[in-house]
Amino acid sequence: MRLHEHVWGAEGAPPAVCLHGVNAHGLRYRPLAERLASRFHVRALDLRGHGRSGWEGPWTIEAHVGDLRETVTEPSTWIGHSFGGRLVMELSAREPSLVERAVLLDPAIAVPPELAHMRAADELHEHSFASPEEALEARIGGTGLGLLAHAPRELLEDDLREHLVESPDGRFRYRYSPEAVAAAYQEMANDPPPFEALRIPTLLVVGSHSKLVSAGELERYRAALGDLLQVAVVPGGHIVLWDALEETAAATTAFLT
Repeated sequence: MRLHEHVWGAEGAPPAVCLHGVNAHGLRYRPLAERLASRFHVRALDLRGHGRSGWEGPWTIEAHVGDLRETVTEPSTWIGHSFGGRLVMELSAREPSLVERAVLLDPAIAVPPELAHMRAADELHEHSFASPEEALEARIGGTGLGLLAHAPRELLEDDLREHLVESPDGRFRYRYSPEAVAAAYQEMANDPPPFEALRIPTLLVVGSHSKLVSAGELERYRAALGDLLQVAVVPGGHIVLWDALEETAAATTAFLT
């Protein structure tokens, strides 16, 4: 499947491809992309089952990687958040000629099976809201889709304008397939590629209050990549694109230039 994309920067500039996490969309990268657009041609993709790309299955990692191969055919810098980071790792192992550098934003390297199954089951329950205001309050309180209490309100409001849509029944739902997200959580419980297969220049950005990247994973990554790996710890939780936008943008810009 060729994926829908959101684009910033001049077409002839060095390419940078951005991949979002589960239950998100490519436009979530807009604040970061605007900071990179003077130097890069930034392409933020909507993954299969998300945003304005097709929602049909299968939703396996193999299918997602196939979509990336079909959509991006030139060597690029790849930036991935959460599940998007895991997909950058998978692409690096399977199609290394396409990946010049990798920026992994609090990546879901591997999710414990019990947690993955719990999150998958939760996604298949009804998540809808009577109004955009109700959806916003759920996010600010950290009770909605993801723990977003650290995120600035203006970024959450901007995200809702793109991502929340009114359904025929009058309820508001996010623009993604719950089945696709549930499948992605199950895929994240499987073993990632061996770190030794990912020997490319890599920046790993970790939220100081996030526990998604374990100390053991970080040490194994360091041992496998050596000087090819840089690590930046930024304030906030898992959604580093929101919680620590300026710090994440600064670390990414310094790494890429």
